[in-house]
Amino acid sequence: MSTAILTGQPVPGSSIEADLRSLGFDVRIAPDTATAGTLLAEVPAGQRVAVVDARFVGHEHALRLGLTDPRFPLAAIPGAVTAQPAARQALSLAMDRATAGENTAVSEPAADAGETTGTTEPAAPEAVTGDAGETASGGAPAPAGTTLTGDLSDRIVAALSADGSDPHRPDLGSLVATVPDDPQARNEARQAVAAVDDEAVRLKSAVKARDGFFTTYCISPYSRYLARWCARRGLTPNQVTTASLLTALIAAACAATGTRAGFVAAGVLLLASFVLDCTDGQLARYSLQYSTLGAWLDATFDRAKEYAYYAGLALGAARGGDDVWALALGAMVLQTCRHVVDFSFNEANADSTAATAGTSPTAALSSKLDSVGWTVWARRMIVLPIGERWAMIAVLTALTTPRITFYALLIGCAFAATYTTAGRVLRSLTRKARRTDRAARALADLADTGPLAERLAGALKPTARRLPGFTAPAVALLGGAAVVATAALTGFGGPWPVLAALLYVLTSALAVARPLKGSLDWLVPPFLRAAEYGTVLALAAGAGVNGALPAAYGLVAAVAYHHYDTVYRIRGDAGAPPPWLVRAIGGHEGRTLAVVVLAALLTASQFAVALTVLAVAVALLVLLESIRFWVAAHRGGAPAVHDEGEPA
Repeated sequence: MSTAILTGQPVPGSSIEADLRSLGFDVRIAPDTATAGTLLAEVPAGQRVAVVDARFVGHEHALRLGLTDPRFPLAAIPGAVTAQPAARQALSLAMDRATAGENTAVSEPAADAGETTGTTEPAAPEAVTGDAGETASGGAPAPAGTTLTGDLSDRIVAALSADGSDPHRPDLGSLVATVPDDPQARNEARQAVAAVDDEAVRLKSAVKARDGFFTTYCISPYSRYLARWCARRGLTPNQVTTASLLTALIAAACAATGTRAGFVAAGVLLLASFVLDCTDGQLARYSLQYSTLGAWLDATFDRAKEYAYYAGLALGAARGGDDVWALALGAMVLQTCRHVVDFSFNEANADSTAATAGTSPTAALSSKLDSVGWTVWARRMIVLPIGERWAMIAVLTALTTPRITFYALLIGCAFAATYTTAGRVLRSLTRKARRTDRAARALADLADTGPLAERLAGALKPTARRLPGFTAPAVALLGGAAVVATAALTGFGGPWPVLAALLYVLTSALAVARPLKGSLDWLVPPFLRAAEYGTVLALAAGAGVNGALPAAYGLVAAVAYHHYDTVYRIRGDAGAPPPWLVRAIGGHEGRTLAVVVLAALLTASQFAVALTVLAVAVALLVLLESIRFWVAAHRGGAPAVHDEGEPA
């Protein structure tokens, strides 16, 4: 249980103790500075602790936002500050500093000290001690038993900020959080609290700020109430996430029947899965149940649901005599490459020196378009976010055939990918930003370079330093295009794809031979993903035997999971997967070379079997290591995260 230390004399009629207990705090009263310090020291080191002014008036949800969010080691709202175990030492030192100045005289307390409505900036601290009208002098530590009439919590916040441990201050919006100085101010504060519906604000804040049109108007108006229903029954976001996955898998199984009734049921269940997918995030925001494991499950299961559904559609089409495995694999390749473009661009610009400086004319134009209401929704729909995408898939599944569904999906995703990538290229070319070492490291991790290209890259460093800045994306594109085109356009089993794959290893090494800090270097990871996935697709399609394309689908799905897992580790500040795993599965260039060599040496039927074995081996390695890492991170108390991920 967490502990809250109420500083000062309790105010008659105040609900602060009841509010804190409803949030899970064990409340202790500290009428003076000595007692406050003693109580803080008595709280077990492994517990969260909060220091709250007994005069606090505000909404319970303001306290919830300020004192219970697991993502931040230190957090504060006016009149209250909290620390998780990792930040307890900083809080103790700040309290020592705050109480050391307790005797400093303040002749005229500010009339609005500590009063805040809809903001999180702490007011100037006051430190009035002793009897009414008297002030202590000399700056010596206050004697034991000194009555707390100033706002100790805000002085602690000021001390934390001075020490460089600035607490997180949540945006309270219309919620009230204030420390009134007199009965009139207290009555006014209570009236302000009564004027705002705490629960309505909480429900509204549970919805993601930047959702798509379909999610905003067709799902969130009722899914937020489902999230509240789940919260009141003690359900966790991870349980809702798991329910969403199971629903999607049942939808895929219905699609795999190949019957019209099965397709209709699949479409309905896919939409139900999406409702639950929205609900888990809204439940996390509603109840502040954030965790590292939860963020990983939510992001990973989204991909698993969508790609399992593609496979279900392909199986259902095959039952009706229509082979659409190539279309299903193409849709997965395109969708994954779209996501890698998003991840790479965001990581490249996450902490660049001009990322938020408005130096790009393209960014300025985008901001102007966003100021026109209807363009915001149009642009969000153009990129085909998960809400619009799943709605389209569900409707087309129920009303048409899998082939038509995949055609529409490929066209829509291709247009969206072209639109977003072109805009980001223009931004990169017109933005004068300097990439940081962290961004370059993240792009190198996303590249997934294996031992072959890594050794060649070391030898090519002197050459790479003398080449123009656009070399990295250019050679990655040329090498990838060469191997994919050769695999697609030459006969299956010929030597040309092997030669092209060897060239691809060389160009891949040259692309990463120097730090990826160029304006367009964020394109290197998506080019490498497209090359590897496209080569597997081309060779499996060229084999022309039953089982080759499903095996290729499984292999690409396993490798794509590894690449998504890399992204989520980077976003959680956990770094890339361990080097042994990258070496064990060969890196992108090693897998590409292995697949083309197998195609050259084996018959088409043997190649299908080899792809299956390779898919199983890669899947086992990446899944076991991924599960081990995320479970260990969760048990080890890794910082809670909540990744908004792809707009819904």
